Amino acid sequence: MASCSVTSATAFAEGQTPSQKREERLLKFRDLHLKRNEARKLNHQEVVEEDKRLKLPANWEAKKARLEWEVAEDAKKKECADKGEDYHRVKLLEITADDAERFERKKKKKNPDQGFAGYAEAQFRQYQRLTKQIRPDFEGYEKQREECGVDFHPTSNSLIHGTHVPSKDGIDRMVDDVEKQIEKRAKYSRRRAYNDDADIDYINERNAKFNKKAERFYGKYTAEIKQNLERGTAV
Repeated sequence: MASCSVTSATAFAEGQTPSQKREERLLKFRDLHLKRNEARKLNHQEVVEEDKRLKLPANWEAKKARLEWEVAEDAKKKECADKGEDYHRVKLLEITADDAERFERKKKKKNPDQGFAGYAEAQFRQYQRLTKQIRPDFEGYEKQREECGVDFHPTSNSLIHGTHVPSKDGIDRMVDDVEKQIEKRAKYSRRRAYNDDADIDYINERNAKFNKKAERFYGKYTAEIKQNLERGTAV
């Protein structure tokens, strides 16, 4: 009996009172309740974010990365212009030889120059070239939206048609592009007009080109022989 009473007294001294145990359990339940509410809140935020991502276009991440890269490029160009440096030279100094070779291979593979194949394909290639040069002007966009107000998205009742005035920078870009096109077009060889009155001394287009080359190099030596053959007086 004495030993049992001693053991109970020791457990009571080392342990906690019932009220303390109850308070500890309540604290644990309160902590678990807070963690559950926090997990529920995080799950709800994740569900909302996932729903937003699912509603975005399939290539939204690529478009976003492209826009961020273009904004960074414009900032770099402005910084180089302020310092009086050549942007293309600074950019080339930052590219390694391996990256340059990879970009060149990718460029040739993506847009190989097959030469002139038709006016439709040439027009499409020019359209692609012009659209790649377009850079988003966020400042001009916001400024135009503030100036137009509700007419920025016109309806059938809007009277904004014909009131837009292009900026000086836009006109300068258009002039520069037209001058580049004229300069590039001047390097092309023009299409030769077909002469219906010319003598036909060939059987196909390839033979006609060969005869022209032969005439250009040996025409002065064979002119008399050719005339005798045409007159029928050749010996």
